[in-house]
Amino acid sequence: MEPDKPIPHQMQVQQLFVKHQGALKRYILSLVPDFADADDVLQQVFLTVSDKADDYELETNFMAWARTIARYKIMNHWRRQKSAPEALSEEVLETLATEPPEEEPEESAFARNLGDCLSQLPPTARELVELRYQRELKPGAIADLKNWTPNSVYVALSRARALLRDCLESKPAATEPNA
Repeated sequence: MEPDKPIPHQMQVQQLFVKHQGALKRYILSLVPDFADADDVLQQVFLTVSDKADDYELETNFMAWARTIARYKIMNHWRRQKSAPEALSEEVLETLATEPPEEEPEESAFARNLGDCLSQLPPTARELVELRYQRELKPGAIADLKNWTPNSVYVALSRARALLRDCLESKPAATEPNA
């Protein structure tokens, strides 16, 4: 029998990426809410992680390193799209970018808060958010479905996002509930 060959460093780093891919995607989606754009950013992060694998020291905090790369890729995306988010305050964006949790809980406090805030939306706003972000329909397709003008869909989605933002910002700091 041949002894096990050590796994190359780059492959070990790529395996860490795969292990943490879900958490990275959630992080990216929190700042790039379009699913297709978020997938593009995630792919760019993977390529950069692979290219810079030699810079990463195994046994250190992979998520902190990968989130830093993701943050730069997100900022590049905003520059290219000229679409830096206006919905979240600069303080919230900075917090998201610089304070990653050590471990991702089964269901994060943010996800619970978001679910709570979604349930508080008026039914029409909740339906529009579902059509746009869960079903990934473009505003034009939503307008056709609802017999609205595309502009009215943009306005209604903007109002729904503002309601969500206000609700999320009014929630207490994300902590795990007591048992």
